[in-house]
Amino acid sequence: MERITISLPEELAAEFDRLIAERGYDNRSEAVRDILRAHLDRMREAREADGQCVASMSYVYNHHERELAERLMSLHHAHHDLSVSTMHAHLDHDHCMESVFLKGPVQAVRNFANALAAERGVRHGQLNLVMVELSREHDHGDGKRHVHLKPQR
Repeated sequence: MERITISLPEELAAEFDRLIAERGYDNRSEAVRDILRAHLDRMREAREADGQCVASMSYVYNHHERELAERLMSLHHAHHDLSVSTMHAHLDHDHCMESVFLKGPVQAVRNFANALAAERGVRHGQLNLVMVELSREHDHGDGKRHVHLKPQR
């Protein structure tokens, strides 16, 4: 492992230490490694339009919004090949939250997530995308062929 040294203004260092305590890190080094990995992953994901991914898309919407539920369902059906699972929760009498688990080509997943977030009445849309490598198709002796998705690092 390579050792690096950084200097931080006192205020930033204090805020960083609060983050470390809140998230339960054992030390600053582990926190820096996680933050750096996350930042590099986001940069790579933003650059790459090719490849495969797994993702979760979460959003909140008002189910009373005119025809929104039908529009969302139509979008989901139009992209059924990307959808693994959807979880739906009622937040109050008006608002629902959905989390959609997706897998497929990066650009197709992004396009679907952007389409969901752009629907009038959808709030707080957030995509969490993880690039994956596909294994060769194989089976484990049961005759059922499948592919594994290995997160890239």
